[in-house]
Amino acid sequence: MEKKRAAQKKILLYGIMILLLLAFQKVLGKVGGIVADLLPCERFDPYKAFAWVSVHHITEMLIALAVIIILSKLLKVDFGFGLGDRKKGTKYVVVFAAIFAGVTLICHILMLIYNMLPVYDFPLNKNNILGTLGFQLLLSGPAEEILYRALPITMLVYILGKSVKVKWGITLETIIASFLFAIAHAKWSLFPITFEANYFQLFYAFVLGTIAGKAYQESHSIIYPMLMHSISNVLMVGTGYLFLFL
Repeated sequence: MEKKRAAQKKILLYGIMILLLLAFQKVLGKVGGIVADLLPCERFDPYKAFAWVSVHHITEMLIALAVIIILSKLLKVDFGFGLGDRKKGTKYVVVFAAIFAGVTLICHILMLIYNMLPVYDFPLNKNNILGTLGFQLLLSGPAEEILYRALPITMLVYILGKSVKVKWGITLETIIASFLFAIAHAKWSLFPITFEANYFQLFYAFVLGTIAGKAYQESHSIIYPMLMHSISNVLMVGTGYLFLFL
């Protein structure tokens, strides 16, 4: 009976932690936007192509890092900011980059054929191209992997006391973190209840998040998922620019 109660308590705490993570990520997104709105980003970026989102992600990353530092000291948990298993981590990055480069090229060839290349709200001048690519390379991976991978996966494992394998080496905590990451790409609220999303984008974010989560847990380092995330974004955005200039 006691074991059953202890198991039920853990499941309850697990559910509460998922809700707390969802709320924290949602609030952090709002805070990042508020900070970005307070700064004169238009002076450097009149078309709002990269400066606003850069400030937004820096804010998210710094707050998430502060929370992680506090939790790591209080709970004595490792969030994986070391190099971990360098051989396995490097293999993940290299193989992922090669496969993603091929997929990106094929996707853009198809988009070119069917006249579906991306359309941007800003002119493709030197400032905007370098600014957006710089954001994708230097900020998108670090900020989002810290908030949506290292924090949720580590805390979910901590609450349950173990990692829960599901299939193909993918864990329950990775799936949940990927779901939270995908939801972050949608516009939603509870009061009133609304949900707007590009469902392909949700699926895309979930799949890449699952791959990154697997790399994180197997390499024991968030550095490699950061690199994978940034590389995928730079390849996708940069290839889009390249095809528009063809």
